[in-house]
Amino acid sequence: MNDQTIRTIVSASPLSLEIDPEAETTRIVNAMREQLRHTLRKRGLVLGLSGGVDSSVCAALAARAVGAQNVLCLFMPENDSDPESLRLGRLVADTFGLASVIEDIGPSLEVMGCYARRDAFIKQIEPEFGPGWASKIVIANALASDGYNISSLVLQRPDGSTEKLRMPSSVYLGIVAATNMKQRTRKQIEYYHADRMNYAVIGTPNLLEYDQGFFVKNGDGAADLKPIAHLYKSQVYQLAAYLGVPAEIRARPPTTDTYQLAQTQEEFYFALPYAQMDQCLHGLNEGIPAATVALAASLTEEQVLRVWRDIKAKRKATRYLHLGPQLVTPIADFHGE
Repeated sequence: MNDQTIRTIVSASPLSLEIDPEAETTRIVNAMREQLRHTLRKRGLVLGLSGGVDSSVCAALAARAVGAQNVLCLFMPENDSDPESLRLGRLVADTFGLASVIEDIGPSLEVMGCYARRDAFIKQIEPEFGPGWASKIVIANALASDGYNISSLVLQRPDGSTEKLRMPSSVYLGIVAATNMKQRTRKQIEYYHADRMNYAVIGTPNLLEYDQGFFVKNGDGAADLKPIAHLYKSQVYQLAAYLGVPAEIRARPPTTDTYQLAQTQEEFYFALPYAQMDQCLHGLNEGIPAATVALAASLTEEQVLRVWRDIKAKRKATRYLHLGPQLVTPIADFHGE
């Protein structure tokens, strides 16, 4: 989806998510400076660059907030990564003049058993799975389901043929648990560099991801500041165009880049393209009637209601991701003294 299409969808909608990119950039940059200097008391910023639009926008904002010389970008590929992600990440770093480091986390994940653990769970339902095979998890379309987020395992055989299998919950949870090692290992590397440089770590979720729990606790969900967590994905694209994020990154479909097979975010989690999800989430948040949202998102009223049920179900299921450690009794905070 190109920038003009995005602008057309946003501006033509009665639920317009159009923002003033210049004013919003100034607001975010000022907030980042304040947080870094007076709250976090750090001298620079670290972030992982994935080649996607969210991390690219965060990198551009970081450069404006503290100067390119005070930003470190990390590329953290692993055995299942798309090489295109590294190429596009480097393009972003070069575009904004940011220092960067490559940290291949594949060997660490191998030693920890990430891949072997994942494969062992897959073999419980497909014993032949092994070298030459590939896999990914997909979710049922929210418009076609009746409120149940049923995930399936897609396997590709060495001959290129594919099959889609239902998973018992133990297999699903096992595959996800093993895969989450990737995000947690990346975050460990980010904090290593942040600690050695006295920098703060940037988290890159947009509002859709933050609201719906599309992150790994103590993995990509861990950060010192999250500068675009209040922005809908459509608004992130508006900032990307204003900030000069390379066009091929803005045109790249949002992906997870986590599984062996190529996988969009809609396949894995949201089930609808982000432009429609933005409209539905915004309508729900603002109390806008389903009929009005349906017109804006090119959906039926019943489809909007189904998406709303899905949003609420995900909020409930992922609420724990936003919680800190639970205490027996509240402890007074004297750190501000």
